[in-house]
Amino acid sequence: MIDLASRAVGGGVVAASDETFAEKENLVAAAAPTHAAHTFGHKGQVYDGWETRRRRGDLDGEDWAIVRLGLPGVVHRVVVDTAFFDGNHPVSAEVDTCWVEGRPTPAEVVAGPWERLCGTPLQGNTAHPVDAEVPRAATHVRLRIRPDGGVARLRVLGEVLPDVRRWRGIGVDLASLGAGGRVLDASNRHYSPPENLLLPRSAATMGEGWETRRRRDGGFDWVDVALGVAGHVHQAVVDTTHFVGNAPGTVRLVAVGDSGEAELLPETPVQPDTEHWFGPADGLEAGLVVGRVRVEVRPDGGFARLRLHGRPTPEAVATAGLTRFDAVPAAVAEQVLLGCCSAPGWGADVAAGRPYGSLDALVATATDRVLALDDAEFAAALAGHARIGAPRDGVGAREQAGVGAADRAALEEGNRAYEERFGYVYLVRAAGRSGAELMALLRERLAHDPATEAGVVRAELAEITALRLRDLWVP
Repeated sequence: MIDLASRAVGGGVVAASDETFAEKENLVAAAAPTHAAHTFGHKGQVYDGWETRRRRGDLDGEDWAIVRLGLPGVVHRVVVDTAFFDGNHPVSAEVDTCWVEGRPTPAEVVAGPWERLCGTPLQGNTAHPVDAEVPRAATHVRLRIRPDGGVARLRVLGEVLPDVRRWRGIGVDLASLGAGGRVLDASNRHYSPPENLLLPRSAATMGEGWETRRRRDGGFDWVDVALGVAGHVHQAVVDTTHFVGNAPGTVRLVAVGDSGEAELLPETPVQPDTEHWFGPADGLEAGLVVGRVRVEVRPDGGFARLRLHGRPTPEAVATAGLTRFDAVPAAVAEQVLLGCCSAPGWGADVAAGRPYGSLDALVATATDRVLALDDAEFAAALAGHARIGAPRDGVGAREQAGVGAADRAALEEGNRAYEERFGYVYLVRAAGRSGAELMALLRERLAHDPATEAGVVRAELAEITALRLRDLWVP
């Protein structure tokens, strides 16, 4: 599992109740905690951790620190490490989670909502691994300690839930931690771990890459990487920066799948202390759909970073998007759904049916629930749709892209006639249709009796909702 909170992947401590003796930011430092005895500052012994003041007359109280995860995901385990805190460690700790979309302020995060993840008694100078009582999706975690004291590190271990909406219209590093990539195995990790290869940002030193011991048997070393999402690799980056006398002689990339292996990049020489970009001109096979890659280095050595830039397949993006949707708290899932259909009861009902496991299953359930809306929910759903020819948000504007300026006067008059006849907005699937087509359909539907038109509107609402759901996670 990945440490979702580590500073190495962008984690940070956004707020704390107190940090009188040692700074809250130390909690997520990537390096192991250290200690130098008799190093005193103006606040006492210098500690590589977070330490609060001593409580007086409030021994039932608690201190807290809130960590923004660098990689939002499902938290399965935490490690509360009191290394070098002995006699000034807390009695116990509890960890809570919350999911807050967007870019919340510290005050908004403090407000929550928070859900308990786990708790444990604490000993001094000890790393305490604690499994989640129920694994939870989180963008932030809150460490609560009782009554006060110091904690060196908080590790938050879990699986990444990538936000595939960020990939729309651009390529992505398919192997990155942010996309959900992970190291499955490696031939050797003698000097430094292969997981470093997938870290964001450039390596600052050789120790931030992957390095094997010296091989004497004539073979080669390798690392096996599962891509976060399957796709076509258009550029592979093997960065040997900082590796001079210990860089490999050559590198080879192999795509590994259920049907066997295929060469993604033939064995190619690499240079020390160099960022290498390999594309189709270098023999990279961009036509392969890749989900797992073995990187072979001959004969041994190490390098700093691996990047596999490319385009994910639509199926892989939909799967990743739905995995995140199935994992987030119900209130967050409901907000996603209300962007597709503004009936609140419908949103709560569909969210309660998670996990769906496939986009088709979600769309089928959502469509059935739309067709079964009661009158109040139906009115709420229609209220969320702007008039054809007058979109009021980006989604509506994209769907009505075929409506030109010349069509709007006729549609305005037609909308008015339709609403006078039926009492609600003219609703029609606009995506892929021109203004003239939408106007012709409006005239045709004005001839319907109210019962017939009500059935048509429900069918259109179900179709629009299904299209919006399928568009949520398009690369």
